[in-house]
Amino acid sequence: MVLIFGGAYQGKLEYTLDNFGLSEGDVYRCGENTELDLSFKVLYGLENFVMGCVKAGIEAGELLSEYGDSLTDKIIIVTDISQGIVPMDPKERSWREMTGRTMVYLGRRADRVIRVFCGLGREIKG
Repeated sequence: MVLIFGGAYQGKLEYTLDNFGLSEGDVYRCGENTELDLSFKVLYGLENFVMGCVKAGIEAGELLSEYGDSLTDKIIIVTDISQGIVPMDPKERSWREMTGRTMVYLGRRADRVIRVFCGLGREIKG
């Protein structure tokens, strides 16, 4: 598994497509639900999946663990929402915290972890 993360609008998807020889057709765009379509190579916007888990009262990392080895060949892209002012809204705080826990969970299991900033990737694990 490859985990790619970075701030909003930092070029994570473009970086992934360019550096892994993929196209838009390889990308599943996560929604605010608790299901993932694993027929795609890239899972993009995992933070949206996490929001779906928050709304459903499910820990995202636990749900991802149920996918088991089916995530090992995936590239997972997530926006790092841990920076900045802590949200006042309890649901948004929970989303931010669960996204962080989910990134830790995935980072530990990933073969490679890449941070993208200004469209440039820096491998921090691999």
